[in-house]
Amino acid sequence: MRKLKNSELGRIDVTKFKKSPKTPLTIILDDIRSLNNIGSIFRTADAFIIEKIILCGITASPPHKDIQKTALGSTESVEWEYQKDICLAINDLKKQGFYIWSIEQTENSSKLNKVKISNEFKHAIILGNEVKGVSQNAIDLSDDVIEIQQFGTKHSLNVSACSAILIWEFYNALS
Repeated sequence: MRKLKNSELGRIDVTKFKKSPKTPLTIILDDIRSLNNIGSIFRTADAFIIEKIILCGITASPPHKDIQKTALGSTESVEWEYQKDICLAINDLKKQGFYIWSIEQTENSSKLNKVKISNEFKHAIILGNEVKGVSQNAIDLSDDVIEIQQFGTKHSLNVSACSAILIWEFYNALS
């Protein structure tokens, strides 16, 4: 087997990306501190043609060299916006008919392997701060909470790893 060169991968350019049908998923970043995590989430969103990213609170926004280091240009392809107040962002999406999922460990969270993702409406997933997780205010406004079960010694996954798992799950369910 021969490894393919980048030029052989047949990737679309930014113009075609913007015109392509999108996976009906919006990602909300709730106070993400790491610029590398932000860039990585953009890059994953590009890979699966995600509709939009909403950056909230202390989450930095492009252009920034440390976001670009991991985003590798995907901030130019993926639609994004900044909203300081995550509650306003969630309420705006709810008015548009979105189903809102927080990704967190809560008392009655739904395990990812048991979640039924319906294509009846658009979805938004909230990913939280690397230390504090999703804010309680955002959880309170969510329609449901998804927990990614873990079986090792750590309490949580890196936020960019969570985003990749969830984007893959939603992409498969909604495509």
